[in-house]
Amino acid sequence: MMNRGSGHLTEYGYRWEIESGYKSIKRFMAATTSKNFGLRFFYFAFACLLYSIWRAVDLLVQVKLSGEYEHSPIVTADNTLTLLKKETGTG
Repeated sequence: MMNRGSGHLTEYGYRWEIESGYKSIKRFMAATTSKNFGLRFFYFAFACLLYSIWRAVDLLVQVKLSGEYEHSPIVTADNTLTLLKKETGTG
């Protein structure tokens, strides 16, 4: 018989992953004080795209180097953002 409490811990773990994901996505968002919903939505959607690209690159690098994928990134968000800023001339 399964302990009912362990199911809640598993669900909380998933929730924690979602919250951590949103926190990471915010690092990719452009800072704005605009109240324009369309602009703010675009910034969020673009940040999600950049975040997804970062995670995909990290996955490919990890698999290429070790043949496995771990949740802890090898290619960090800081390195990715620095490269993006350097290549685009922003920041």
